[in-house]
Amino acid sequence: MTESIIQLPTAGESIFETYDRISRRGPVVPIELPGGVPAWIAVSYQAVSEVLAGDGRLFSKNAENCPSLHDGTIPADWPLRALTDIDHMLNKDGADHRRLRKTISQAFTPGRVAALEPRIRKIAARLIDDFPDGDEIDIVSSFTTPFPVRVICELFGVPESDQPQIRQWSTAVVSHTSTAEEMQSAVQGMIGYLAELLERKRTELGDDLASALLQANAENDLSTDELVNMLWLVIIAGHETTVHMLGNAVIALCAHPEQRAIALAADRWSDVVEETLRYRSSVLAPFVRYAQGDVTVAGVRIPAGSLVFWYGSVGRDPEHYPNADTFDIDHDHRDQLAFGRGPHFCLGAPLARLESRIALSALFTRYPRLSLACDPEHVPYGPQFITVGPLSVPVRLAPTG
Repeated sequence: MTESIIQLPTAGESIFETYDRISRRGPVVPIELPGGVPAWIAVSYQAVSEVLAGDGRLFSKNAENCPSLHDGTIPADWPLRALTDIDHMLNKDGADHRRLRKTISQAFTPGRVAALEPRIRKIAARLIDDFPDGDEIDIVSSFTTPFPVRVICELFGVPESDQPQIRQWSTAVVSHTSTAEEMQSAVQGMIGYLAELLERKRTELGDDLASALLQANAENDLSTDELVNMLWLVIIAGHETTVHMLGNAVIALCAHPEQRAIALAADRWSDVVEETLRYRSSVLAPFVRYAQGDVTVAGVRIPAGSLVFWYGSVGRDPEHYPNADTFDIDHDHRDQLAFGRGPHFCLGAPLARLESRIALSALFTRYPRLSLACDPEHVPYGPQFITVGPLSVPVRLAPTG
């Protein structure tokens, strides 16, 4: 009997349960997206590696190369068009992608990121100082959400008063429960805001990455629309995934106190970050690629024109990682795929790693006996299938001294 196509997401079960069912089907699995749109997803480490190796050859990131997005097969009001149709470097291939990435890379250098460490430490300390009174708080609303939002917004010169609006727009964009109207409204609202921000920076250059982006573009000649769309992409990607990664890390460390003790004793927060990325990646489905012809991945034939995703929690593949379901900071992380591989490797990976290390070190150094105030099974998670993280995590701070 032919197995039914799994809907992603599936009503009535958690997103983790849905992905577990998909993973049991094989290395590459046909799925159905919201709106009844067919797609494929690579879920084994080998399959994901093959998909990433095919970027720019076997697979395109440009929606212009997907017939079903233009011939009426996928309706014009499909909500996820807010992500497929926007013109930014994540949706480009080859020379077009390199031209856009060159400008942001010149502004967003490893040296500039490393120099941000003192500022990031101050943001973490200030948020912890401002924890609400009482032994029990929601660590998501008090820390793991405002911290990455404040970091990325401060880095790009977004005033603190505007940061909640940025978070609201971002949440609407990545949620499949948003309607097409809600997604488009969020995209256009944020793009309009960033266009105004960029205009202010043209006359008032400052010590921020928006100003650095404008200066880097002096020799690259990107259009205003291209610069605005780049800001949009980097700000959303630069905090959405880190918000969830930190929430996932707090839960894992509270559930594995022996690992937390090792990290505290030996200052191994970088290893905690890498293990969290492997064990519970906050990115479940890095966005879509399009098969440029009939292609075989991990022995599975994918027809030309197909929408193809890859599973961001590939670090739980037991065929590649020993004891894959065990949270252990001594795991070998040298072949980490959480940030991708190849031409679309995540530009913000150094910043995400830096701010996550700082945040977790600051939190657990201040509150080494921090513990969950509920059963981990009762932690609510967002409904998104692209990114995932806890909506709230009640914790007991249990401060020492």
